[in-house]
Amino acid sequence: MDHSDGNDRYTREERRFIKISFLTICSLYLLILAGGVVRSTGSGMGCPDWPKCFNQWVPPTDVSELPVNYKEIYAAKRDTKNQKFANYLDVFGFSDLADKIRNDHTILHEADFNAANTWTEYVNRLLGALTGFLIILTVVFSWPLVKQGNLKIFLLSSLTLVLVGFQGWLGSIVVSTNLITWMVTVHMLLALVIVGLVIYQYALLRYRHLDGSEKTSLSFLKWMIFFCLVLTVYQTVMGTQVREMLDEISEAMNFSNRENWVAKVGADFVIHRSFSWVVLLLNLLFAYQVRMKYPYLTALKKVANIIVAVLLMQIISGVVLAYMALPPAFQPIHLVFSSLMFGAQILALILINKYPAIKK
Repeated sequence: MDHSDGNDRYTREERRFIKISFLTICSLYLLILAGGVVRSTGSGMGCPDWPKCFNQWVPPTDVSELPVNYKEIYAAKRDTKNQKFANYLDVFGFSDLADKIRNDHTILHEADFNAANTWTEYVNRLLGALTGFLIILTVVFSWPLVKQGNLKIFLLSSLTLVLVGFQGWLGSIVVSTNLITWMVTVHMLLALVIVGLVIYQYALLRYRHLDGSEKTSLSFLKWMIFFCLVLTVYQTVMGTQVREMLDEISEAMNFSNRENWVAKVGADFVIHRSFSWVVLLLNLLFAYQVRMKYPYLTALKKVANIIVAVLLMQIISGVVLAYMALPPAFQPIHLVFSSLMFGAQILALILINKYPAIKK
């Protein structure tokens, strides 16, 4: 049998860390949802500076609260930051990217003030601050675990905090470069890395009492779910690229004729759509293998069921986007389901590694 419950198996410090890491995971997914809403509503430049918004901790609600030449002021500030960022890219050997940033004057385009966009982005930043605070708490609550032999969790929590700090800085660069496409993709991928790290820390404690069958060999399942995970990351990157193309198409078409945008994306959309069926079949096969061959691994079976449910919802949301003129409400939903799929697959891989198994 699979024994994954029972609070009496955990110390007070372990229970505390399990709770705070679970809250952090929830906060991270809320932040991803908020980021999707920001993107779908075109609010990414609602605050032209960072970490403040129009140099205020509480942003304005009307353009009259801003200087007459606010566009020139914030464009100049962003240009200064972009030049520093380009210099960093030069140092690390990315001179071509650095030159593109220096020579792309569209980056300095300043949008007209829009209170709805400003406050949408501001709420996103508040969620980011809350998530950062929870990450700090995971480090604080992981420290007592060191005395109990869990140095690994403290180190992982500390690494996560460093990455969150870097993600915050990267977010400021995304703003200063006016949502330059490849920066948005890097920002999203780093968010997934952070999610994976927090899930790993959570699972190390939450499922440390798992018992499997001593005759169980899970190497096939391990490679299957790892391949599914790689495909999910690929699909996420492809989806981000498709979204970037849609942004360009929508702007070129003056945000009209929304029903024709998808058709103009071309091969990238076809590849993204086709791979969704490959991802579906492989994950269904994984879930079938778990249910038929390892029904006694109850924790893994639950996660496999979650993977199938989330994947089906993701595909449904993708179909709605593709064939119903990209309703804005479904764009962040599709992104969140993709991120949930990634998290569930990470958890499945961790569970497989934690079950005692005899190598063939």
